[in-house]
Amino acid sequence: MSAANSGDPGPETLRAARVDGAVVDLTLAGGLITAIRPHEPGPGLDLGGRTVVPGLWDNHVHFDQWALARQRLDLSAVGSAAEAVALVAARLRTAPPAEGVLVGAGFRDGLWPDAPRLDLLDAASPGVRVVLVSGDLHCCWLNSAAAAHYGIAPEPSGVVREQDWHPIMEDVRRAADLDRYAAEAARAAAARGVVGIVDFEAPFPLDAWRSRIAAGSRSLRVVSSVWPPALSQALERGARTGDAVPDTDGLLTMGPLKIVTDGSLNTRTAFCVDPYPGLEGTAHPCGMVLVAPSELVPLLERATEGGLDVAVHAIGDAANAFVLDAFAATGARGRVEHAQLLQHADVPRFAALGIVASVQPEHAVDDRDVADHYWAGRTGRAFVFRSLLDAGAALALGSDAPVAPLDPWVAIAAAVHRSGDDRAPWHPEQQVTLAEALAASWGPDGPLREGRRADLAILDADPATCTPTGLREMPVAATMLGGAWTHRLAWP
Repeated sequence: MSAANSGDPGPETLRAARVDGAVVDLTLAGGLITAIRPHEPGPGLDLGGRTVVPGLWDNHVHFDQWALARQRLDLSAVGSAAEAVALVAARLRTAPPAEGVLVGAGFRDGLWPDAPRLDLLDAASPGVRVVLVSGDLHCCWLNSAAAAHYGIAPEPSGVVREQDWHPIMEDVRRAADLDRYAAEAARAAAARGVVGIVDFEAPFPLDAWRSRIAAGSRSLRVVSSVWPPALSQALERGARTGDAVPDTDGLLTMGPLKIVTDGSLNTRTAFCVDPYPGLEGTAHPCGMVLVAPSELVPLLERATEGGLDVAVHAIGDAANAFVLDAFAATGARGRVEHAQLLQHADVPRFAALGIVASVQPEHAVDDRDVADHYWAGRTGRAFVFRSLLDAGAALALGSDAPVAPLDPWVAIAAAVHRSGDDRAPWHPEQQVTLAEALAASWGPDGPLREGRRADLAILDADPATCTPTGLREMPVAATMLGGAWTHRLAWP
């Protein structure tokens, strides 16, 4: 069964909990851990030696997109444009889309043997709008009906990238049942031991979360970002990073300003020093700059003056370099989101500037083949988690859901093992330890200790003894948020 967080629970003792290898009793009261003592018989809930760890955080989520992706036509496994079109045609034969539009999600065309084509998609979808969202959220593939609806003169591919795609993303994000989908997704996250997320949904998801919490959605703590189009709104409210939002019982907190400076690897728009193979001579052979340094620096200054940290998306090595330059020039606080490809000289700058590397380890698994192709000769500088830690940087692990599943065990396993299948680890020199991956997933409260908020995950396996697959599929028996159950399976 599962239960929603329902306020301040009474005192409770969790007995026979295994914490850091020792069997202890945890006493909880007022939403806090009030005592951790060696186990002895007595009243309370017997965990039977189950492992207890801090509840986990996903430090990078696009939550509405994740909630919607769970409802959309899944294209994540398709290996060609023809295969994607066949799935679209099959769906349209069996289930006419609501409101005349079919939305699919998750395609990755970087290594397809054939390219997306407008006419190919048109042939499978006469009279119906089709919007296929890429797995990295940086482009979409439209048919002619959808292009006409959005007033776009499409390219022969039907692919719309980066800023031109953003208004379409906003439109297909609107759904009558979005709050219900979000509540379902939040409960599903709690069932994986998640207690908190940093939500990077555009442009400012704070009010949506305040409404959801008021309506009874209490499965997660949420840190809400704000994007530049809504920055004035956030500053006018006096919202500062770390401030709890009133009337949300501490579940909702103001987060950073999110800025996207370049594109992505799969869309071949991440801004790199070297050109992408096959794009030489095109308009953007090295990727795209979406927010130039001349615009980035004033945004960082404005955010800092208003009490906001910043979270700056940078994937390519050239983008990461100028983003770190902007942090150095402004003294802004915050994080670099993704930091996928770095020049060697930039690795130590994270620690020197006090900038967190907010990384998504499953991307290293998903992108290893496309990186080997488009970043050939440079992958020793890609997803360099070990190098960042050794240089003194702080890591924060996330998923970038829906780009990868909202499941910290998937991210932890990818960081530790650098493989998601039976292949050898990809660049094993960049593996981190299990303890380091867990610590990068604990969120703001850190390790278990007396006085800490009682945000806990109770596991049916010991992560230290799991196989790579077992770690990725970690069985979670229960999750607590502030001492209240948000997920609980029955056990003897």
